[in-house]
Amino acid sequence: MRILLDTHIWLWSFREPQRIGPVLKRYLRDSKNELWLSPVSTWEALVLQRKGRVIIHQPAADWIAALTAPFREAPLTHAVAVTAENLSFQHRDPVDRFLAATAKILDLTLATADTKLLGLGDIATLANR
Repeated sequence: MRILLDTHIWLWSFREPQRIGPVLKRYLRDSKNELWLSPVSTWEALVLQRKGRVIIHQPAADWIAALTAPFREAPLTHAVAVTAENLSFQHRDPVDRFLAATAKILDLTLATADTKLLGLGDIATLANR
């Protein structure tokens, strides 16, 4: 399976691993699965850090380099941008729209705890269970 981590799943995986459900944890640990991360999640994490909601104890560039290294980078393309704008669901958060569009365009499964993103029809999702 090719899994795109939602930002909170990515952050929880190293900051609060106890928040990852046992089923999702098995998928994330299975070496047969490809784990993907969007640069949009990197940006969102840096915004959260600037707002004081994520605390880091090293230069941001070093922190991001270390925490993104295990993942394949999902490209942010024009097709992703157009798809994000044209998604039919009513989620207003632009980061979530970009992540859902990325999953759709790249045929990835979006791992999330966000109930607004689960069951999006033609976008595969994996619940934090």
